Amino acid sequence: MKPLSLFAALATPAAARGEAIAYALLRATYGAIMVTHGLPKLLGQAHGSMGDPMAASTRLIDEVLRLPFPGTFALMVALLEGLGGLMLAVGLATRVVAALMAIQMLAIVYILAPTWAWIDRGIEYPLLMLVLSLYLVLRGPGVHSLDSRLATPSLKAQSVSVTQSSKGVSP
Repeated sequence: MKPLSLFAALATPAAARGEAIAYALLRATYGAIMVTHGLPKLLGQAHGSMGDPMAASTRLIDEVLRLPFPGTFALMVALLEGLGGLMLAVGLATRVVAALMAIQMLAIVYILAPTWAWIDRGIEYPLLMLVLSLYLVLRGPGVHSLDSRLATPSLKAQSVSVTQSSKGVSP
């Protein structure tokens, strides 16, 4: 009997199911992490070393990004993290929410890059979240998501076709 190669083992239906579950866990964990950043802003609670994370967000938006209406933008950030994180966790409007989070993470990396080193205070965290957001945008919600459950039959067929073609399988 010939031993299976690693690639053949990864191409089994069981491996595909495991990958789909792992992706759902990745997406849900990212969403949950974002909720933990949004809720303190929305509820006016301290978060980590920040006594008032909403005020800190407003200040960064005003003083570093120099955007108009910093309070409004800070509220949008808090809603994106809180509500958007919950939406990501369950896989609802995944690509849209992930794209908005990618924009937010890009802004955070821009804000922090001049003063945060790789080790000291961890700019690698928002950078990793940026890359993860981009991955979610490109990969979409996955089969274990509300997006997948709510999709019309024609959209589900397109999703299967795209997934199969990306794996080198013709539909």
